[in-house]
Parts: sequence; structure tokens; C-alpha cells
Amino acid sequence: MSREDKIVVGISIGDINGIGSEIVLKTFEDSRMLEFCTPVVFASVKLMSFFKKHYEIDINFHGIDKIEDLVPKKINVLNVWKEHVDVAFGEENQTGGEYAIKSLKAAVSALKESKIDALVTAPINKSNVQSESFNFPGHTDYLAQELEGESLMLLVSEDLRVGLLTDHVAVKDVVKNITRERIDKKINTIYHTLIEDFGIERPKIAVLGINPHTGDNGVIGDEDDTLLRPALDNIRKNGKIVFGPYAADSFFGSGNYKNFDAIIASYHDQGLIPFKTLAFGKGVNFTAGLNRIRTSPDHGTAFDLAGKNEANFESFREAVFSAVSIFETREEYEEISKNPLQASRKRGFVKKK
Repeated sequence: MSREDKIVVGISIGDINGIGSEIVLKTFEDSRMLEFCTPVVFASVKLMSFFKKHYEIDINFHGIDKIEDLVPKKINVLNVWKEHVDVAFGEENQTGGEYAIKSLKAAVSALKESKIDALVTAPINKSNVQSESFNFPGHTDYLAQELEGESLMLLVSEDLRVGLLTDHVAVKDVVKNITRERIDKKINTIYHTLIEDFGIERPKIAVLGINPHTGDNGVIGDEDDTLLRPALDNIRKNGKIVFGPYAADSFFGSGNYKNFDAIIASYHDQGLIPFKTLAFGKGVNFTAGLNRIRTSPDHGTAFDLAGKNEANFESFREAVFSAVSIFETREEYEEISKNPLQASRKRGFVKKK
């Protein structure tokens, strides 16, 4: 397989009844994207041709039956299936979930075997993908099982990076899922990804509190004092630059987030509401901490927009750019790590804060 030094980006099509197909096609309608990477869409030529016609998008595919036949500077479509599939735009049905998972599993298999360099996932619906063979709240949990490493959900937009101590966990279960071990693992993961995947030499990390006002000295819960503060104190003793816990309600509105390379929120909405307020439509979800690279847009299937040719593809395009950038930064870091003598000659690699 001749890659001509282009990074091969695999793309899972997501729920076929959602906006995934539209944002994929609109992203690569711009031929300049092929200067950054060689895309491989895991679906079928029949299905992608249907979407192309529906959205009236002027784009050409190169259909392949095995990934070894991909052609650089072309939009490759790997036939994961060949049968006709009925599309019902905007409907949450079994077909949408079934083919989303067929695409995802084929793409992850190729990622594990290094047949693609990075994976960008179009949105799935967390409800209709559930089956005996796929029982996960979402992409992140499935990838954590299939790949090596300690996964962390990291939302990225330019210099704003928000990670989570707990992600797809019911609010009533948040506190019991925040343990000393989890705090250590998540901060260690985000610390290393900032160095290895984003080229930041000495990362500064902020951690948001668990309770309102970080507990107000135990008046509104004592978890910040008994669990979070001691854990952060111990991490600081090991040389990491970690601050907090901060009261979450004023942290973003005051602009304090701009002083850090990453922020770790205690639970899903505590981190994602401010992130999406500041960066919606431009944000990227990166599964940090794994031995392979996966990114996705910061939105869902948007069934209300499906088939209407109105979806904004900017977040998906940013997910492609991020996957390429992270792959290149990680490769350079690994190259320097193999030969420490090169580090002094290539210090321009790191972004000094």
C-alpha cells in the first residue's frame, strides 16, 4: 500500500439516519482536505452514492473491498457491507444503530492493526446501538475496551481543553465513582497527553471541585476536603503542576480557564456545558490516553436536521484536522524519545508556556 506519506484517517459513518453522512461529505467536498490526509470511509459505495445524490454534493469516491487497495489523494470508501440499506432520515431505529456499529467495529479493527493511522467517528445514537455484542454508553467506553491505555474524554478547541473525571455516569453515581485511584489516573493521563499529543513541555492543569463552592468548608458536602484536596496535594508532591479544586460556577465566566493548558471537571455537564457554550460547532472530542488516536465532532446525530442539507460540518472538519495534528505530534515525540540527544536540537517541538 503506497501512502505517499499521507496520514490515513479512517471514518466511521455513524447513525445512517443522522447527519453523519452529510458532515463527512461536506468536509471532503473541499479537495484541499486531501492535502492533509487520505480518508477511508467505512460504509459502502452504494450507501455513500445515495447520500451524495441526496445532498447534491459534487464528490468522487474510490470504492475498495480491502483497505490495502486504498489510493492516496482519493476519498476511499471501504465496502464493509454490500447490501442495500434503507435510510430513514431523522428516525431512531434499529437499522441506524446496526449499521453504525458495523462501520465502527470495522474501523476500530483497522485502527488496531495499524491499517489506518487515526479514526474520526461520526455521531451514533446511544440508545439504538445497544445489543448483545455492543453494550456501551458510547464510543469512548468501547474504545477503552478495544485499545490499550487509560482513556480520558478530552474536549478540545484551540487552546481550550476540558477533560472529565467521570463521563457518562448518572449524577446520582458521580461521587461514588470519584476515587483517589481515579483522580490519580485521570490527571496522569491528561498530563502525558498534553506533553505527547499537544507538545506542551510543562503543562498546567486546573481541577474543578465536586460540590458547589467546593463544599464551603463542609457545609455543602465534604468530598472536596476529604478526597479531592488530599489527592491533588499528593500529585503536586510528584512534580505535576496541578491547581484546585476551583469552584466551577465562576471558573469559566471569570476567564480563569485561559490560565491553564487543561481543565478537569468532576462530571460530564460540569465540563461540557461551559465547553460547548464557548466552542460549540468548533469543538472536538478526543479520546486521550489510548495507544491509538480517535477524535469526533462535539455534537450528536441531530435527527432534527438529518436529510435537510442544513448541518454544520465545521466540528467534524476540526476533528479531522485534530486527528492529523495529534498523530504528527505524537510521532515526533516518540522519535525524540527514542534518541534523547535529538531533544536539545529540536526544542522547537514544544510549546513553552
